[in-house]
Amino acid sequence: MRRFVWILVTAACVTAGARAQTALDWQQVQARFQAANPALRAGLLNIDEARAAEITAYLRPNPNLTAGLDQLQPFTFNPYRPLTGAFPLISLNYLHEREHKRELRLDSAKQATSIAFSQQEDLARTLLFSLRNAFVQTLQAKAVFALAKDNLDYFDRELVISRDRLRAGDIAQLDMNRLELQRVQYESDLQTALVNMRTAKITLLQLLDDRTPVDKFDVTGPFDFSDRLMPLEEFHAQASAARPDLKAALQAVEKAKIDHKLAVANGSTDPTFAVDAAHNPPFNVYLGFSVSIPLRIFDRNQGEKLRTELDITHAERARGVTEALVYGDVDSAYVTVANNIELLKPYRDKYLKMAKDIRDTMEFSYQRGQAALLDYLDAQRDYRATYVAYLNLVGSYLTAASQLNLAVGRELIQ
Repeated sequence: MRRFVWILVTAACVTAGARAQTALDWQQVQARFQAANPALRAGLLNIDEARAAEITAYLRPNPNLTAGLDQLQPFTFNPYRPLTGAFPLISLNYLHEREHKRELRLDSAKQATSIAFSQQEDLARTLLFSLRNAFVQTLQAKAVFALAKDNLDYFDRELVISRDRLRAGDIAQLDMNRLELQRVQYESDLQTALVNMRTAKITLLQLLDDRTPVDKFDVTGPFDFSDRLMPLEEFHAQASAARPDLKAALQAVEKAKIDHKLAVANGSTDPTFAVDAAHNPPFNVYLGFSVSIPLRIFDRNQGEKLRTELDITHAERARGVTEALVYGDVDSAYVTVANNIELLKPYRDKYLKMAKDIRDTMEFSYQRGQAALLDYLDAQRDYRATYVAYLNLVGSYLTAASQLNLAVGRELIQ
């Protein structure tokens, strides 16, 4: 039966009246998406901005240069010696930051860059989930279209045989008319499937930001399910290691701790060292040194120390909320996948073969006059409904698998 489903998927690569280009598999679709999606490209700029902030954070304070000319005597001005009593002065001072303030600012900026990178990964995770859903919907629409086309071709062959039987007087005209009317349902199924397939492709093209005509765009891939599912604990472990939003929450805690250390360091005293040189007769040139030390009596950065300490608690609680959300997402998606597998197993092992055998048996019996027309048409409808239900369940399984991959943060189920 899996081979039959694979044939249905590959057979839908060419639609009526249109020749498609080479079909893209999931890896190729994903590569195009990562290269062209505007949201992902815009998110990369946030990382570049955070890296630029690292440069600013590690800059040293600029030294200050002061030049002065004092003790000019405008009221006793001597045009021959205008600068006789002038007092020229050059001073250079520099603020020395203590308690590793620059290093802590750099560490904080690096953590901000790590958070921006994790947030970009989380954005890619959620967008890839939407892309994967659109990809699965396209595969599902192609499989349903191929099934509808196969059903119509099969029924057309039956109509040819029935027309021969009508000419031979083996069946009544009324039965032939009923068969002709039944073909309308197969035509309707085919047209509906065609519209659904084109709509799914349009959605996928929008996510890829691709202007390729729908009739020239196609995707391919396995449209099937696997009944092998790892234990739930393995998915929990993978999610703890891979979920970007959980990683960002952990990084936010580390950044809050660094910011608190920086707030404590900013409460320390930073001296300013200065050196100056001047000409002050009768001395030709003299040098001077000074140290300026602010007295941190009232402002010791108490507010920032308290705020950053509260930020640590807030970040830790936010991490706990994110961790609970991650495990909840995994549990919910896991149950859905397991439920879909349980529903699909009897279809694969029993119902698909049973529906086909019943249809073939009723066809054989009807062609030999041993079964009523209505029984034969019922068998046809049951076959069509069973296979459509199976394909829809496979689509639900793949969608649930995408949800589980989203919850884990990586593609564990292809």
